[in-house]
Amino acid sequence: MKKLLFILAFSAFFFACKKDTEAPKATPPPTTAINPNIAPNKWIHEVMSYYYLWSDSMPVLAKTDTSAKPTDYFYKILYNYGKTDRFSWIDESVTNLQNQLNGISTVLGIKNNAFYTDNTNTSIAFVLAYVLKGSPAEKAGLKRGDIILKVDNQTITNSNYTTILANQTLKLELGDFTNGAFVSNGRSVTVTKVELQTNPILADTIIAWSGKKVGYLAYSQFLTSFDDSLRALFGRFKTAGVNELVLDFRYNGGGYVVSSDLITNLTVKNAAAKVGNTMNKKVYNKTYSAYLAKTYSDSSAFLTKFKSEPNNLGTLSRVFVLTAGNTASASELVINNLLPFMDVILIGENTYGKNVGSFTITDPNKRWDYGLQPITFLTANAIGKSDYGTVDGFTPTYKLADNVLPYKALGNPAETYLSKALSIIGNVAYQPSSTERSPKYTRTLASKESFSDNKWLDRKEMWMDPK
Repeated sequence: MKKLLFILAFSAFFFACKKDTEAPKATPPPTTAINPNIAPNKWIHEVMSYYYLWSDSMPVLAKTDTSAKPTDYFYKILYNYGKTDRFSWIDESVTNLQNQLNGISTVLGIKNNAFYTDNTNTSIAFVLAYVLKGSPAEKAGLKRGDIILKVDNQTITNSNYTTILANQTLKLELGDFTNGAFVSNGRSVTVTKVELQTNPILADTIIAWSGKKVGYLAYSQFLTSFDDSLRALFGRFKTAGVNELVLDFRYNGGGYVVSSDLITNLTVKNAAAKVGNTMNKKVYNKTYSAYLAKTYSDSSAFLTKFKSEPNNLGTLSRVFVLTAGNTASASELVINNLLPFMDVILIGENTYGKNVGSFTITDPNKRWDYGLQPITFLTANAIGKSDYGTVDGFTPTYKLADNVLPYKALGNPAETYLSKALSIIGNVAYQPSSTERSPKYTRTLASKESFSDNKWLDRKEMWMDPK
């Protein structure tokens, strides 16, 4: 019995000692999840520091909130966003971004001018500025000048007019403009958006007027996929003996620099003598400029030079450009390109005022799908002028507003803007025929800019492929 008690006592002691002598277990540190936004935001800051035109004015990385959502972070590091930089943007999908830049978007295919319908400036009517070729809207029978009074049974107002066309399928209730008032005509169409490649050639024609052959082109976006179509069109102008040219850029928010350069080459006076001479200049930030200067032995990264285009009209002494608040970026670049070499007569409203451009930046390692479109360069013409980059843009030679109703078809000599150009060309007011003539009423625009059923088509862009 004593022996058993001893063994028990010893055992108790043994286990007690073992417990006392064990090293205390360390408490693991709390697990801190790595914010998934940090890595893409550091990448955004890095590439922006290298390419962004105003990189010297960006905040340093340490003073930025890298935990923010990348799309928010991008805008937070821009220089004086909304004022100095009104244009840089980011898309969560680079595929979506590239499609938009190439004129591919899901649309009804309409661009509108918004008019107040009453003196209270509350209710709004959409008057179609144009309808894209091959679009659902065109197939539904809609055309320039048609009027939309309601969308999905809703009255269009100040509070909803920029978003009311967002749905995929829309019921559009139509109306007329009669005796100075918008009235329902009882018609409606139901239209569903589809993915569409924009055809930017809205209208083209040749008008014999006052002993002249007047070429007219309404162009909505500078797309490289339509460059050959432009060459062919100017070829028809040249063959027909066109000696006056009207470029309708009222609804053109820009596009590819190379395509705007093409129009310059096709239009400029005495083009053959200018081949190899400077058309425009590009200015980059110090870092990217140093890279380009080191990489390229010639000046091609900084200077665009005139090229030979066989269908250049050759002997034009002047060109008429129809403008509005939508006339932006690559459209303004054409104007600025031509100003040192010929008379450029602007008819309409002040242009948008964008003398800067961009190229698309993506992650080459495909870690993220973000597409960045920051401002990366400034343009100046052959004599160094680049003074239109304000909210006032270019001031028209002859002021007109796109608010005279009912609208005539683009290319119709009686259309308000084109009629003004013809009156200058002929030194006499264009007199429409009895079939062209109609009462004219002026209404108050709710917005100075036309806008489309797809927000991407309203971007004011000038872009190029990076070197």
